[in-house]
Amino acid sequence: MDYGFLRVASVVPRVNVADCKYNLNEIIEQITVACDKGAKLVVFPEMSLTAYTCGDLFFQDKLLSSAEAALAAIKEVSKSVDALIFVGLPVKGTCAIYNCAAAVFKGHILGVVPKTYLPNYKEFYEKRWFASSSFCREQEINLCGENVPFGTDLLFKSGSVVVAAEICEDLWTTIPPSSHAALAGANVIVNLSASNEVIGKHKYLCELIGQQSARCMTAYIYASAGYGESTTDIVFSGNAIIAENGAFISKSERFADTPVMAVADIDIEKINNDRRMTTSFADCMAQNRKPFRTIDFALGKREFDGTLLRRVNRQPFVPANDKMLNDRCEEIINIQALGLARRLSAIKCKNVVIGVSGGLDSTLALLVVAKVFDLLKLPRTGITGITMPGFGTTGRTHANAVALMEALGISIKEIPIGGAVERHFSDIGHDAAIQDVVYENSQARERTQILMDYSNKVNGIVVGTGDLSELALGWATYNGDHMSMYGINAGVPKTLVKYLVKWFADYYFSGNEVISPALHDIVDTPISPELIPANENGEIKQKTEDLVGPYDLHDFFLYNMLRHGFSPRKIYVLAKVAFKGDYDDVTIKKWLKEFIRRFFNQQFKRSCLPDGPKVGSVSLSPRGDWRMPSDATSAIWINECDEL
Repeated sequence: MDYGFLRVASVVPRVNVADCKYNLNEIIEQITVACDKGAKLVVFPEMSLTAYTCGDLFFQDKLLSSAEAALAAIKEVSKSVDALIFVGLPVKGTCAIYNCAAAVFKGHILGVVPKTYLPNYKEFYEKRWFASSSFCREQEINLCGENVPFGTDLLFKSGSVVVAAEICEDLWTTIPPSSHAALAGANVIVNLSASNEVIGKHKYLCELIGQQSARCMTAYIYASAGYGESTTDIVFSGNAIIAENGAFISKSERFADTPVMAVADIDIEKINNDRRMTTSFADCMAQNRKPFRTIDFALGKREFDGTLLRRVNRQPFVPANDKMLNDRCEEIINIQALGLARRLSAIKCKNVVIGVSGGLDSTLALLVVAKVFDLLKLPRTGITGITMPGFGTTGRTHANAVALMEALGISIKEIPIGGAVERHFSDIGHDAAIQDVVYENSQARERTQILMDYSNKVNGIVVGTGDLSELALGWATYNGDHMSMYGINAGVPKTLVKYLVKWFADYYFSGNEVISPALHDIVDTPISPELIPANENGEIKQKTEDLVGPYDLHDFFLYNMLRHGFSPRKIYVLAKVAFKGDYDDVTIKKWLKEFIRRFFNQQFKRSCLPDGPKVGSVSLSPRGDWRMPSDATSAIWINECDEL
């Protein structure tokens, strides 16, 4: 395993009912295919050596011995591949037959896991042939000439990979065996299944798999019987599904008449990090953990070749699906709105002051404030939008700001800051020709002073406009735009802001011939603090992303560092996959190092942030998600960047 990834395969072979030799050949062929793809864990369906629909033939000793002989052949094949293989077969106990999953590795049967919950309702009658594991007292069983660990308390461990197995119906019960296995340390669950198809069942099955992988914080590899099973009364479509902590990494085609396979790279490091971060997982483990036996094996390391069989979202804060994106935007805006509405109600405030620049962040904040006033049934005239033209303000942003405020029907004030800032330069002895940090921050602090003092004048509060990405980079003037009475955008990353503004344009203000076009133009405007004079054409000269780097990269770094605790080395590898063709390796390294440098150096600004609503899984509130000393050093992170 490299970078924490483990390549796994869920395989649905063709079968012939009760034809173990045919099934064996099909399984061997698919083992070869899966291993050629780099899989280190290969999972086949329930009863894959015999087929699931053998009925009373399971009482035939010939079938049972043929299945055992086929398993012995798989043992031999496994000597030449570096993969843990799970196959399903009926296994004879002392006085019963068990429906089992056999784990095979490098010429040995590592263990056999019997099914616990046998369906005996509607079209299922497994208790006619098999005994449940709960009636078994055997801890070992003789199989293929060796004594093999037997039971549901088996964990198969190779390094940080810990695998457990359950079978079909086990997943559908109130407390699946995989829950106990996860609490015992399993971070990969395999399910050998033979679940037939009826209308609506597949959707419910996927919900079960997704929920179980999320609840257990584990990878879940599901392989279910397909073509070749008897269709006397029921049909099996073949399902190969790979999930990880609630997300589906890969799904196969259903209803195929050929073998199907889902292959994906699961992230063991991510799973383990999530478990450590979620303290309730450890609490549940302490209260409910059962004893398990650990069987060690040693997978060879698969060298990372620069490709991943999983989607790496280049915009992890932004859903890829349009419907999900629209739903997410509406939900975020409602979270923001309800947070501010409660604050205004609590302090009995009916007036809000906001600086409106015509940029993305202030536009989003203004739109949410307008929604809040509608929600509270307050007149929008209680919102005072102040535009404060400075040395870098362009006609485009100023016109959009004014048009938007007029169309929203709020109170408008325009207070140019040039004269006040020049007087300030004179007071502190600064040459206005030197366009340095003093030149820029003086404008930001002058604007904040105006907003604060005007809010006192109207007995209101200042709503801040800075976003999550700016907080991560410290891209705010301390005690300038860094400060407000309520930071409405504090939980919203920059890559998501434009989609939220676009949502307002396309949905909330759909059909408004003034607001909607203005919002679309704001979305298309380059991101800038507008603190440096425009170029000779009156266009924005100071572009934020030219100075601090692309926000799509920074948001990617932010998400993976805070949400998953990944190291620079792993974030770099993921970024190379996600942004292949857009940014070269040198560019990614440059901005990753800059992100880490700024993130550590600018913590002092985050340590005294105003209140603001959390909207996603990453937040930088010093009172909530992120508590970091301002004096922490970035040395070990920077050093790793230098070694990339």
